[in-house]
Amino acid sequence: MEKIRRVSKFCILCVLLALVSAATIITLWTIALTGGDEGDDVAAPWDRYRLPTSLIPLSYNITLWPHLSPDPNSGLYLFTGSSTVTFECATETNLVLIHSNKLNYTLLENKHIALLLASGDGFVPSVASTWLQPKTQYLVVQLNGVLTQGGTYLLHTEFTGELADDLAGLYRSEYVEDGARRIVASSQMHPTHARKTFPCFDEPAMKAVFYITLLHPPETVALSNDIKTDAVNITIDGVSVTKTTFEPTKKMSTYLLGIVIADYTHLNATQGNILLRIWARRKAMEQGQGNYALNVTGPILEFLQHNYNITYPLRKLDQIALPDFYYGAMENWGLVTYRETKLLYSPLTSSSQNKQSTTIIIAHELAHMWFGNLVTLRWWNEVWLNEGFASYVSYLAADYLEPTWGLKEQIVVKKIHGAFAVDALTSSHPLSSKEDSIVLPEQISQQFDTISYNKGAAVLRMLSGFLSEPVFLQGVNKYLSHFSYSNTIGNDLWDHLQTEVEANNIYLPHRVHDIMNRWVLQMGFPVVTIDTATGKVTQKHFLLDTESSVTVESPYNYEWIISIEWMKSGEVQRDIWWLMKKTAMNLEMRSDSLWILANINVTGYYRVNYDLGNWERLMAQLVRDHQVIPLTNRAQLMDDAFNLARAWLISPSLALRTTSYLYAETEYIPWQTALNNFDYYYLMLDQTEVYHSMQAYMKKLVTPLYFYFKNMTSDWTQVPQRQTDQYNQVNAIQMACKIGITQCQNLTSTWFKQWMDNPQQNLIHRHLREAVYCRAIASGDKAEWEFGWAQFKNASVASEAHKLMSALACTHNTQLLERYLSYTLKPAMIRRQDAATVIGAVASNRLGQELAWNFVRVQWEYMFTQYSAGSFHFASIIHDVTARFSTPAHLQQLEDFVSEHRATGFGSATLAVEQAVERTRANIKWLQQNKQEILDWFNSQTDQ
Repeated sequence: MEKIRRVSKFCILCVLLALVSAATIITLWTIALTGGDEGDDVAAPWDRYRLPTSLIPLSYNITLWPHLSPDPNSGLYLFTGSSTVTFECATETNLVLIHSNKLNYTLLENKHIALLLASGDGFVPSVASTWLQPKTQYLVVQLNGVLTQGGTYLLHTEFTGELADDLAGLYRSEYVEDGARRIVASSQMHPTHARKTFPCFDEPAMKAVFYITLLHPPETVALSNDIKTDAVNITIDGVSVTKTTFEPTKKMSTYLLGIVIADYTHLNATQGNILLRIWARRKAMEQGQGNYALNVTGPILEFLQHNYNITYPLRKLDQIALPDFYYGAMENWGLVTYRETKLLYSPLTSSSQNKQSTTIIIAHELAHMWFGNLVTLRWWNEVWLNEGFASYVSYLAADYLEPTWGLKEQIVVKKIHGAFAVDALTSSHPLSSKEDSIVLPEQISQQFDTISYNKGAAVLRMLSGFLSEPVFLQGVNKYLSHFSYSNTIGNDLWDHLQTEVEANNIYLPHRVHDIMNRWVLQMGFPVVTIDTATGKVTQKHFLLDTESSVTVESPYNYEWIISIEWMKSGEVQRDIWWLMKKTAMNLEMRSDSLWILANINVTGYYRVNYDLGNWERLMAQLVRDHQVIPLTNRAQLMDDAFNLARAWLISPSLALRTTSYLYAETEYIPWQTALNNFDYYYLMLDQTEVYHSMQAYMKKLVTPLYFYFKNMTSDWTQVPQRQTDQYNQVNAIQMACKIGITQCQNLTSTWFKQWMDNPQQNLIHRHLREAVYCRAIASGDKAEWEFGWAQFKNASVASEAHKLMSALACTHNTQLLERYLSYTLKPAMIRRQDAATVIGAVASNRLGQELAWNFVRVQWEYMFTQYSAGSFHFASIIHDVTARFSTPAHLQQLEDFVSEHRATGFGSATLAVEQAVERTRANIKWLQQNKQEILDWFNSQTDQ
């Protein structure tokens, strides 16, 4: 009996353990299958947003057939396709996870939607089940056995997708030519839309070779990344098509795949052994709009090849202008896609600003052929490795091509000031974030912002400055050579630069890693304060709202290692001085009679403040002879002062005094900087009693500039020779009309009226049209607006249409503004790519801001679903419609808006919403504390 009892207890214990184990397994699988609660560590692989590392793609063999007419059954435009991806198994697994979004699959011979094959005669496990996981955008293939480590396999699928007009993945674009509606199939795979076109391992480190075949109407041309190898006419189900095949691509990321099918024509040239082609609508090419792009592409490509000592690796480079495109351009390797406004240039209607924009954006995209395509970021948490480099290098390449344009100075006002504005908020972010903090598609889209582009360019420019350009280039060349066709992280760049620093005996106070990680791994930037009475120099994290709390922890406690180039009363000091602590002494900066100026040419990414005595000496020098101070520093003194005042580090009246010398200034860089900063004053004050006093002061400053250009151009009949003078002439006309100089208002109205009387002959000079159109429509009424609208719809040059589109938002007729806003919901009236631009333009009109804000509040959910959550345009909409917010009522409306749409979400605008709330709070405090002082100062100046 005793023995029997012991056995029974043992059996009972085994049963209990079995039940507990079964319950545990069931619980774990339930969590895995449902995804568990957010924050749980236990999740099935298909519920995680990152791919496992068990499979490595080698190549894709893809056939796509975009149907350029609607499906007779559904009425939708569709594309059909098949894909065979070859991959290697890195670690044993019984699961194939591959990205897929919005694709419908065909059931194959194995009764599943995916067929797995072995490469060669190897064993392949059968498919147990297949399903789609929409939330994480996967096609899941569960196997009955495991894939062998080191084995090579093929996954075949056949699918259908919608050729929608959503500007993502493979999408549809439309235009009218010779009265006929024409359809274009084009692609935008970046950053996570390749999965919407074919199933793929859609992460930047998952590089592979692509074999592309396209089926298309015989009258169209098919383009992809590499050279066409064959084109044959065939019939499929009674439909005649051309089957075009292409050479295999280089090993590259999925987001760089490019596809276009269109009834386009082209221009071509060669650069060495490289075929260069510009593609566009036939009418645009007949008008010569592609000539300028073709002429600059070769020299820019040659500059980049020479500068980085690596040959462009493809046999051809196509650049194509698309009628509908979300971004300005996209660097698909060998097939760069552009908005028409960015690639096409008309010598008859496009302005000098259009020419510069085209040059810089071509240089930006071609720089990506090395920075992004050849060498690619490992993950989207370091977007600056692609975009910061391309932004910086684009200015170098464009300056090489056009050295008289002053682009090395323009980068300060066009890039670096924009970075300062965003990076002074607590809702900013570091250039490099933690990899696991950027996983959702909308989080990835948010990384393509001012910080990644502009701050990335600024810190690279600073790095090149203190290393010297030759050493910087040597290090970058070694970096590009070492990581060709692979992926990198920021530290890889620092490694190669450090090697060159040591090889060239360059003095640095610390290793490149230690210096640069402080600029890359922590958000924000410092303000350096120099007390010339004592020589004391300090640094502090600069925030526009000094009372806001910084919740993002910094590994360096918001301290930076700062290189300071400086001058004393016009004499440049020889050596860089390094500020490595929060406080240091530099007795050479002590002075009671000579002025000190730090951050020469704004090579450093920081602001500078001084003791009051030094500010006084600097302003006295500006009035006495402003040209003693370098051009970019004249601009920076104003930009620093205005922003220091916003942060309550100096008084607003002191900041305003830095503009007093402008009556004698004629250069574009300082004037543009001043106007950018006065824009903030207009936003905050143009609905208050300060407005008229501010207008009077601006009239005092701008009037000499207006007549300077009137005389220079012989009463507006000639064009200034220098590019920057042409830009400042536009500033003079825009501001003179805005502040009520009668001659200017009569001039623009007369020019516009002459055009209305003779629509076939526009005598307004192409460099001045944007300013003239806006001011004439603002001072006119419905007749001027309707004429502008008709010209906009009939414009054959995209840059001309864009000028008119912006000018239509200048009207003072609120009914017309409301009508214009409603057009953004009708793609036949305003293209989807332009909707955000129109909304922002209306919001910038002092009579249109409330209209635009109310429109966005009412239409947010509709726009958010129609324009796709991944579009970065939502961020610009939020920024623009909230730019004037400066009252508690505005803040409450914004917070209510956030609460109301929290469930729908804000997608790529999530960070922009946080920044809008932060900016509004700062604006409220700024206005309450500074309005009276600003009013008194303006009155004191106009009384003189």
